Amino acid sequence: MSPKGHEKPVRRSIPGLPSLPRPIYGRTESLPNRALTRRHSHPWVQLSYAIQGVLEVQTSAGRFIAPPQRAVWIPAGMPHRVLSSPRTEMRSLYLDCSVTGWAAAHCQVLGVSELLRELIRAFSEFPVEYELEGAHGRLAQVLLDQLAAAPQLDLMLPLPHDIRLRQICRSLQLHPEQQTTLGHWSQKLAVTEKTLSRLFLRDTGLTFRAWRQRLRLLGALTPLETGERVTDVALACGYDSTSAFIAAFREHFGTTPREFFR
Repeated sequence: MSPKGHEKPVRRSIPGLPSLPRPIYGRTESLPNRALTRRHSHPWVQLSYAIQGVLEVQTSAGRFIAPPQRAVWIPAGMPHRVLSSPRTEMRSLYLDCSVTGWAAAHCQVLGVSELLRELIRAFSEFPVEYELEGAHGRLAQVLLDQLAAAPQLDLMLPLPHDIRLRQICRSLQLHPEQQTTLGHWSQKLAVTEKTLSRLFLRDTGLTFRAWRQRLRLLGALTPLETGERVTDVALACGYDSTSAFIAAFREHFGTTPREFFR
């Protein structure tokens, strides 16, 4: 997640739930170190959310990034891994499919409003087997209503299907600061630059340049959230200057790095 490639993540366990005790199950977890789950899936929907830290959900379709005030919606049966930054405070939700008939069938990043944030916080303190017909049950319904209204955000890095593009993307993900051009890759892979450009647009919906910029900007979120200097993050991402990085960040996110995390 970080352009510097922080320490190797520790393996994070997955709760062995045979079924959900209630239609909505809240899970609280404190993760002091960078952590990664194995690839897995659930028979229920998961809302992966953190009140502190940056989460990354990895699927075959791409990488979904959730800084604070954002969450990743993971449909039932979707194979995925979850990577978290150091000092992450998780407040995840597991939801039975019977109460999420309105939801999209694909993974996505959602905006978390102040009201939704407080509802998730409150729900994480409920007893596991809360009363369905009482105040807890009513608040659970409000929580579902707010989830249904949450906006989808463009915080996803799509991954290509073509094996040649995957080789390029793996290299850039390991070293986002590298300045190699598509022409360089066309020579290395013995395919025309025009073909690679066309395949990038077909598989990801982005040009090569736009994909690499999105990779760099999404990768910058974790070090920025943990307090690294903007100048250091900009250089680690491959930008020549802090001003160029801030301009690209503002163009993509609509705000400066400082304002984004405020």
